[in-house]
Parts: sequence; C-alpha cells; structure tokens
Amino acid sequence: MLESELRLNTGRILPTIGFGTWQVDEAVAADIVVEAARCGYRHFDCACDYGNEAAVGAGLRKVIDEGICARDNLRITSKLWNTYHRREHVRRAVERSLRDLRLDYLDLYLIHFPIATKFVPFEDRYPPEWFYQPDAPSARMELDRVPISETWQAMEELVKAGLVRDIGVCNFGTSLLRDILTYAQIRPAVLQVELHPYLTQEKLLRFCSGAEIAVTAFSPLGALSYFSFEMAEKSESVIETEAIRDIARRHGRTPAQVVLRWGVQRGTAIIPKTLRPERLKENLAIFDFRLTDDESSAIGGLNRNRRFNDPGDFCEAAFKTFLPIYE
Repeated sequence: MLESELRLNTGRILPTIGFGTWQVDEAVAADIVVEAARCGYRHFDCACDYGNEAAVGAGLRKVIDEGICARDNLRITSKLWNTYHRREHVRRAVERSLRDLRLDYLDLYLIHFPIATKFVPFEDRYPPEWFYQPDAPSARMELDRVPISETWQAMEELVKAGLVRDIGVCNFGTSLLRDILTYAQIRPAVLQVELHPYLTQEKLLRFCSGAEIAVTAFSPLGALSYFSFEMAEKSESVIETEAIRDIARRHGRTPAQVVLRWGVQRGTAIIPKTLRPERLKENLAIFDFRLTDDESSAIGGLNRNRRFNDPGDFCEAAFKTFLPIYE
C-alpha cells in the first residue's frame, strides 16, 4: 500500500489527505474545491450540517466536467445529521446531500454524532442545525429516542440501494463501536474523530486497528479551527509549541507539515482545511520526509486529552442542553 492511501475493510481506497469543507463559506466553496482538485486533492469531506454542500457540489461538478479529475477517482464523504436518525428519514437525508453535491452516489456516508434529535422537516429548515425551534422563547435541543441500531440498519440499506459505497461513524468511542459490531451486517469502514497532538487517543486507534476500521482525523492541527468560536485559547496552538517548531527546523518544514506528517505516519487519514492556495499545496507536501521514532514520540507526548469539539461543553453553552457523549 502507498503511504498516501488507506485500504478500507471493503477493499476500497481512501486517500490519507483530504480537503475538509467545515467552515468553508458558501461564497468561496466552489472555487476552493476546484483549486484543491487542481492541486491534487481527491478526498473531499462534506456534511449536511456544514451548510455548503450545494456550493461544494458546484465545485465538484466543475472538477468533473472540466476533466480535472474523473468521478471514479474522487472520494466524497458526507454525513447524516442528528435530526435524520429515524429509519424513514435516513434515505431522504442522503438523497438531499446527493442532490446538493450533484452526485449519483457517495463514497462514504457517516453518522455525524451519536446524538438523535427531533426531526425537522426538510421544507421547514435545511440544514436544521442544533435547535429544534430556534425562534422559540426558550429555544433548546430536543432529543429523540432512536436506537443507533435503527439508524445503522437504515445506513446499510443505502449501500444495498447503491446510493453509498461505504458507511461509517463520527465521534463514536469504543463502547458504541463494539455495540455496532454485534449486529452490523455491513461493518463500519471508517471512524472519523478529533485527533491531534493534544488529543492522541491511542486506545481508540488500537481498538480500530484490531477491528479493521480505518480512522480519519478531523481538526488534525488542533486548536486552529476553534479560535473563532472561542472554544480554544491562542496559547493552545500546537504548532506554536517549541517541540513542534524544533522538529520543523530540523526537517526544513513548517510546523503544520510536521503535525500533519505525524497524523499520516501513525496510520490515520487527515482532513485539514485551508482557503489559501499555497497552504493547499503545503498540506499535500508531506510524503517526502519521515519523522524519527523519537520525534513521533515527542509529538505524542504533547497529549493533554484536550478535546476542542465536545458536545458535553458546547451544547450546554450554546444550545442550553447538557449532552456529554464521550464520558
């Protein structure tokens, strides 16, 4: 296997570096997707909740129509939002994402969170986001009693219908993964979770390796994605640490390249996001150097178990609902 690829348990390939579309504004999403494809990105990570799939889809259509990349060589991921966990809503949700992305099928479809919330009709609000009734005087989240088994079985039906090639989950821990594996007819191909030097999650990675579940790291550079939400302090930037900067100097690389290289070298896919063309190229240019075992250990030693994207924190602060999922 090439280092630039992960082989899934279905035999299909996932590029180890993808382009993440979270926080990419609709106004620029189409252009940046095209630019990313021209730079060599073939793996694009999307989601209903990002609110930009129609714009991303316009970019993907241009990529295909202009011959920048054939559809068969692209790997497009989207995610099932919390409001669509009931069996009767899962297919409608993926069909909406397919329509917006201008695709006939998805390469990978993930349950976004192990959180089921009350259904919001598509015609009322899309994407529905976190609040059930955002204009209500006491707006809050409204949870729904939907077992993960029901949602997973509906996900499997998408594969059988040819709408999705592979399925998986986001933000799940080992207990929920073990539960799915007891009844899944189609095993999860991918787990996508927050992973970076301040949150290394070695036990989770070891479990997934044994269960033949590939892992994609979101927020692979750590705090950078969370400054604008005030969910991280500037002092928590891993690429500013002296350990990372020392390694970068030794290799003649940027601190970001060192952290991304660490993510790939430990066997995960990564989905960094940038809007700067020079950074698009920089983030791909990590396969011509290698960290030593001591350097990898030093980066892993930065672990603080610091999770920036935690519903147990932000749901209460922003949506008046205490909703821990990792404890």
